[in-house]
Amino acid sequence: MKFGMVIDLQKCVGCGGCNLGCKTENNTPDGIQWSHHSSETVGTFPNVSYNYTPTLCNHCDNAACVEVCPKQAMYKADNGLTLHDADKCIGCKRCMKACPYGVISFNKSKPHRNWQDDSALIAKGTSSPYEVLRQTGAKSSPHANPERGDTYPVQRRRRTVEKCTGCDHRQAVGLNPACVDACPSGARIIGDLNDPNSEVNRLIKLHNAKVLQPEAGTKPNVYYIRSFGVRNA
Repeated sequence: MKFGMVIDLQKCVGCGGCNLGCKTENNTPDGIQWSHHSSETVGTFPNVSYNYTPTLCNHCDNAACVEVCPKQAMYKADNGLTLHDADKCIGCKRCMKACPYGVISFNKSKPHRNWQDDSALIAKGTSSPYEVLRQTGAKSSPHANPERGDTYPVQRRRRTVEKCTGCDHRQAVGLNPACVDACPSGARIIGDLNDPNSEVNRLIKLHNAKVLQPEAGTKPNVYYIRSFGVRNA
């Protein structure tokens, strides 16, 4: 098994559902997105076009982050996912500098620290974030997903990095990554790149799939097909 993902830009509606699904599943703090996007508006009215590209870790064969990590905190799993051992991470940020896709984030502050604030959101009108946390019995965030802790810390440490893991904890029990299930238009498809008859390989061949920044030589395993906003391609 070798993990691969195809993102069909023609099916993508740019809603950001994948980003929200990922954030909910993986407990990412404010300002950090494992699943994100880039957008661009080009042209002059009335000849204007809008491009939207979902982004995430590309789980590269030649992952630059793995090559430069001095503690082997970044590593390749047997199924092709590029994973991160948070306990080994020393926060040197070499992986961030090496990644050509900008999909690795750094926890400069303690994640979810806003929930420790005991000031009312509206004076004499609402409870404080800390009161909400206390009432729910949670430790870091009232909406933290405990299942994320199966293979990765529910709350990451200050001054360490984090990135998309391909929802390895979900794939281990036969489920799709959260971003795949959150997409309302079915624009994300995962499968086995080692299986020539898999759906991902069929789509890659059928649509002459592309990867981001192929000149970087990292051999990404996230592929893009067709074009955003074009309905007859």
